[in-house]
Amino acid sequence: MNKHLISKVILFFGGALIIHSAQALEAPTGSVILEVAGNITQTNAGSEAHFDKAMLEALAQRTTQTSTPWHDGVVSFEGPLGRALLDAVGAEGEQLRVVALNDYASTVPISDFYDHEVIFAMRADDQPLRIRDHGPLFIIYPFDENPSLLNEEILTRSVWQVKRIEVE
Repeated sequence: MNKHLISKVILFFGGALIIHSAQALEAPTGSVILEVAGNITQTNAGSEAHFDKAMLEALAQRTTQTSTPWHDGVVSFEGPLGRALLDAVGAEGEQLRVVALNDYASTVPISDFYDHEVIFAMRADDQPLRIRDHGPLFIIYPFDENPSLLNEEILTRSVWQVKRIEVE
């Protein structure tokens, strides 16, 4: 092959890889339970990323067994890792503004999701989290694994009934 043809082949495949990596998330087929907006690169609803239950379940999952101030005894929480969600939307920021169904909002540093095994719990003790049970999504830190996390600052970041995240 001549150099000119090799250059064209490299440009073609390189461009195809760039186009593929910039592809949007698939659209949810079920009811949307989480909206992510702000500084994100992967979207599926205008400039936002919307997730249904199946999309969240397709992300890397974790089970965290921990005590919380809101539950009696140790509870087994299950849900997607926070960092898996941030990676899926291509989050590019320093913090998240997490908004609950009742419009309570808290600021959570993005570093929390990479420094700790923080999850968006969807289940507790094998039962789906309903709105009355702090669902559909509840930010859970691994308090029993790292007791230093059990402090007022972190507790205010443990938002339940999460409906929206704004990446700032």
